[in-house]
Amino acid sequence: MPRNLKLVLAYDGSDFRGWQVQPGLPTVQGALAEALRRACGCAELPQGSGRTDAGVHALAQVASCVIDSPIPLANLVTALNDVLPPAVRVLEISEVPPGFHARASARAKTYRYRIFRGPICPPSLARYVYHHPYPLDEARMAALAGLVAGEHDFTSFAAVDPERGREDESPSNVRTIFSSAWERRGDELVYTVRGSGFLHHMVRNLVGTFLLAGKGTLDERDLRRILELKDRSAAGPTAPACGLYLVSVEY
Repeated sequence: MPRNLKLVLAYDGSDFRGWQVQPGLPTVQGALAEALRRACGCAELPQGSGRTDAGVHALAQVASCVIDSPIPLANLVTALNDVLPPAVRVLEISEVPPGFHARASARAKTYRYRIFRGPICPPSLARYVYHHPYPLDEARMAALAGLVAGEHDFTSFAAVDPERGREDESPSNVRTIFSSAWERRGDELVYTVRGSGFLHHMVRNLVGTFLLAGKGTLDERDLRRILELKDRSAAGPTAPACGLYLVSVEY
């Protein structure tokens, strides 16, 4: 009897070309699909909660798929981790109602962006943080973070890419941000944002814009204007992928 499964995954995105399967390229979705085929004969492509970009990491990405195998879920976790590359781990699997879909059923996501502020970035962190040792007004960045909270059209922070304009495939660029905050954690400046969904590159473009504020080149009025313009060229550059993590998905 078919079973609809919810899988929670963690991965180091450094060596993958993102989540979404691409012919001839290493992707997380492709690796998971192959592991499912080998572990339980599943031919269905697993669906993720969203399409993380090349180099982006996940602490708890969610995927869903339907399998016909009666294999116990604990055994399936072990079987998948035995054949997945070391950079991808299945943390847990649960059986869910037939209507559950990792992307369509998601209600909120949390992302985190890590900036290493020390003068020398340890090699062990280089793939997992954006190293920016230059002067920044961190207090200014923290003060402006809350301005993007609420419901807005985030076109100014979306990648200009007609085929990848929406990380969660919603037909609109309007999203609701529930919380947006910068904080210091030792040598790292960390941005955490929780929202109803995110556009392609949206978090990285927000980070790039906040960095401009930290450098003193834009203020509160400028940030409000960027939101109102709905023009990608008005916002800051896209921050590097290596510092970004999908932290959690809520249903």
